[in-house]
Amino acid sequence: MGFTGCLRTGLMMGCLLFLYGCINVGPDFKRPDPPDVAGYTAQKLPEKTESAPVKLGMAQRFVTRKNVEAEWWKSFGSAKLDALIEQALLASPTLEAAQATLQQARQTYAAQRGATLFPQVSAKLSAQRQEFNPAIFGQQGNSKIFDLYNAGVTVGYNFDLFGGNRRTLESLAAQADYQRYQFEGARLALAANIVTTAISQAQLAEQIKATTSILADEEKQLEITRQRFKLGAVPRNDEFALVTQVEQTRASIPLLRTSLEKTGNLLAVLVGQPPGAAQMPKFFLSDFKLPTELPVVVPSGLVRQRPDIQASEALLHAANARHGAVVSTIYPKIDLSGNLSSLAVATSGLFGAESLIWSIVGQAVQPLINFGYKDEVRAAESGYQAAAANYRQTLLQAFRNVADVLYTLDNDAQVLQARATARTSAQASLMITRQQFSLGGVGYLPLLIAQIQARNAEINLISAQAQRLTDTAALYQAMGGGWMAASGQEGTHQEQPVRLPVQNALHAQSVQHGLSRN
Repeated sequence: MGFTGCLRTGLMMGCLLFLYGCINVGPDFKRPDPPDVAGYTAQKLPEKTESAPVKLGMAQRFVTRKNVEAEWWKSFGSAKLDALIEQALLASPTLEAAQATLQQARQTYAAQRGATLFPQVSAKLSAQRQEFNPAIFGQQGNSKIFDLYNAGVTVGYNFDLFGGNRRTLESLAAQADYQRYQFEGARLALAANIVTTAISQAQLAEQIKATTSILADEEKQLEITRQRFKLGAVPRNDEFALVTQVEQTRASIPLLRTSLEKTGNLLAVLVGQPPGAAQMPKFFLSDFKLPTELPVVVPSGLVRQRPDIQASEALLHAANARHGAVVSTIYPKIDLSGNLSSLAVATSGLFGAESLIWSIVGQAVQPLINFGYKDEVRAAESGYQAAAANYRQTLLQAFRNVADVLYTLDNDAQVLQARATARTSAQASLMITRQQFSLGGVGYLPLLIAQIQARNAEINLISAQAQRLTDTAALYQAMGGGWMAASGQEGTHQEQPVRLPVQNALHAQSVQHGLSRN
């Protein structure tokens, strides 16, 4: 074969290797299509909720938006809450652990990427002292002692012809994505926990205040009853009944204080401080305002907004890539290694033209019989099917979560409206009953009933006000928080320059065993 024929053969082999380098076996990943649904609830919700003439009783409107504000907790209008969450985002051990896990996944990907996509180069330098005895070859002469120096460089590279290494890297990149979404989910959960704990603390503080006021009124009433008993105006049973009521009210206050202290301890831990050393702010319902416009992300956008859905999709991607890596094991593998070294009896002779030694070794391995190959492929397919099912379940749970919160918010407003009316009515009834009792028009029993009703109405109203705030925070959390708005991206892994054209079918039936070209 002449020079032209050799050149043609070389070009053909080069083109063949280039084409092989563009082949990735196994199914490509395609992001699941957004669900084809227009809303979250079976019945259309009203454009705005009911309102009530009390604090935190204004109507709330549901506003369709692309995403949620990055710092959504600021919509509650509490500077103390904003500062506490900012502190927690910087000092929470939970976030620190999640961030470290994310960095571990990214560094694992980077390490594997460097080890598989680029040639591996190693250098060797050795020196030895030897003695040569001519007698072992049947020759005359004395033994000679000499030094031998060796320096060289070895280069090795694996031609990833069918994409097995690239599929493995794709899986590692998807796992790094998963850890990122876990981190974002931890941030969202931390902020939501601080908001709900602060609201709970405010509710308890208001309930303690209301109960203490009620206790003071009951103690005054007890004193009046005792005076009337001395005058023979009421029987002794009225005094005993009122004492029982007073002490029951008094006993409820330490229980509320215990719960209040627990919320303070929880806030300290959430911001990464020991409860005994933390200086936590005290929250009251007056510290909060009720957001009047509630963001509702459309269902097709929610799948890109919620970290738990994105994390489940990342696991689906990783399972798909692992399937491709398993499929690649049946195809040929080509390794190329080269060595350039110098061997001399003196260091001055190293790297001279007469001391250079080189070698190039190419090795191709084609698996012929692998009785476990089909089982490995089936196992990878089953892993993908499990990930696909888990993704669909995560999607359903997320939609259910949003639907529950939307219904709850609408009902919360109605509950608050009814409890505000009940409180007003109970207070009016108590005032009239007290006047009648002081004039001797009614006995103690009607007064006791009116007092209990007024106390319960006041505490129930406080609970309804706090519940509206809590469920509003739950809506922000159900919508995925504002991590996308903060990062300005949809969560693709930014440190993976070899990400394949990610295309993957949601259902396991789409898994194929053939080759797919990029």
